[in-house]
Amino acid sequence: MSGVHRDLAAALLAVDRDHHPVNVGLAAQLACLLEVSAPKPGNVSPGRHFADVRYEDFLASALAIGEPMAAAGEHGVGLTARQAVEATARWSRSNTNLGIVLLFAPLARAASLPGSDSETLDDSRSLTLQDRVRVVLESTTVDDARQAYAAIRMARPGGLDRAEAQDVSTEPTMTLVEVMRLAAHRDTIASEYATGFDVTFGTAVPALERARRDGLPWDDAVVETFLTILAAVPDTHIARRSCASLATDISTRARAVLAAGGVRSDNGRRALDDMDRALRDDRNSGNPGTTADLTAAAIFVVLLGQGWVPRSAKGDT
Repeated sequence: MSGVHRDLAAALLAVDRDHHPVNVGLAAQLACLLEVSAPKPGNVSPGRHFADVRYEDFLASALAIGEPMAAAGEHGVGLTARQAVEATARWSRSNTNLGIVLLFAPLARAASLPGSDSETLDDSRSLTLQDRVRVVLESTTVDDARQAYAAIRMARPGGLDRAEAQDVSTEPTMTLVEVMRLAAHRDTIASEYATGFDVTFGTAVPALERARRDGLPWDDAVVETFLTILAAVPDTHIARRSCASLATDISTRARAVLAAGGVRSDNGRRALDDMDRALRDDRNSGNPGTTADLTAAAIFVVLLGQGWVPRSAKGDT
């Protein structure tokens, strides 16, 4: 991360540390900034733009969602997602963060519930954040689905096929978690709703925490987390926009990069650069966008647990 981004991150976390709802919004903003600022293969990052969207569009979008996420404890998951997409649309004409917003909304609500402060979340006798997320998801309503559908239509994600039941172009008659279960087999964001965020908490967060404990700076830790997720879960954004076989091939390549050392070795970094070049084309057909969204969710979770400074650096065991 550049000195400018490091200073911005420190400034964000220094603002109103004791006001928990604001901290949720700040953590959401910082998570997005850290995610987009890391040079993940096939994605937008500093100096690596797409034809229709630039790095600065993601910066503006990151800041735009702070207020809706800070208020997530006061609203349903669907309304939070809709308000975040509406706020983003005032700053970007492209879909920069729909997947992130859909993942962050239940996380932000769970973290904003009474008793969800970071000290309580660290207490093994209390509900974990994932436990609280599951409660939030099971409590979603048909109106949550209606609001989320409106957010999806507004963001206009590419490659979205028409569903046989509960299509986003129609009025839903099921709760948000129920309609997500219908789509879980073809979309990892939906699968996270269906499984209680199993990839986020089971794969992504442990990878990020391990990288930070090992002393990796945020940009390297984010890239390693991204590769770890991609190696384990083929990207459904690629499968939707291109084909499932390409998504599988790219996951295989991510495993090869990690086997070569990834960000931890010169050979791994060369393999990472080669992978980035291979994933870029005029259509962005190899863009692992869903993996980037899951990476952002992991960062958000770690920041909510006071993970800006790794535990080893704070003297914890």
